Amino acid sequence: MLFRPKYTIDTIYNLKTEKLVQMGIKAVFSDLDNTLLAWNKFETAKEMDRFNQKLAKAGIKLVVISNNNAERVGKVLDPYGIEFVAKSKKPLPFAIIREVEELGLKKDEVMMVGDQLITDMQAGNLAGVKTVLVKPLVETDKWNTRINRFFEKIIFLFLNLKRRIKFEENLRNG
Repeated sequence: MLFRPKYTIDTIYNLKTEKLVQMGIKAVFSDLDNTLLAWNKFETAKEMDRFNQKLAKAGIKLVVISNNNAERVGKVLDPYGIEFVAKSKKPLPFAIIREVEELGLKKDEVMMVGDQLITDMQAGNLAGVKTVLVKPLVETDKWNTRINRFFEKIIFLFLNLKRRIKFEENLRNG
């Protein structure tokens, strides 16, 4: 289904590198705001940096796929050397598809992680990569994200009618 994630976990920081390697994952594509970094708290960047180092040590590349502009994303990620695609136009899948091709990977070697059904999960599903929905790092959102959250509540209702979405502590086979 277009909006249904393949996996659901509490936070991206619960992704275990051993599990990702076992699954054949070579790249984790991630949304930025409220997925890797609280949109309003830049001090959470240290945890993001540790996560990136852990992935790199396991041979897994972290790439941020964000709808934000390059100035905003670069300001946060450049000090940590994390690659990114800005103005990705999610829910369109083109930035994800292009990045998969540029890295020379197969779609089943890539995982898209995000906190929004309408942008992150839809883009990842349309691109044909594995998708992981996480809970937002903070309860508040920027004004433009609040609009998406309103519609997400309706989508969650329909998704839960077929098969309940339950956030796990760790990644499980789905």
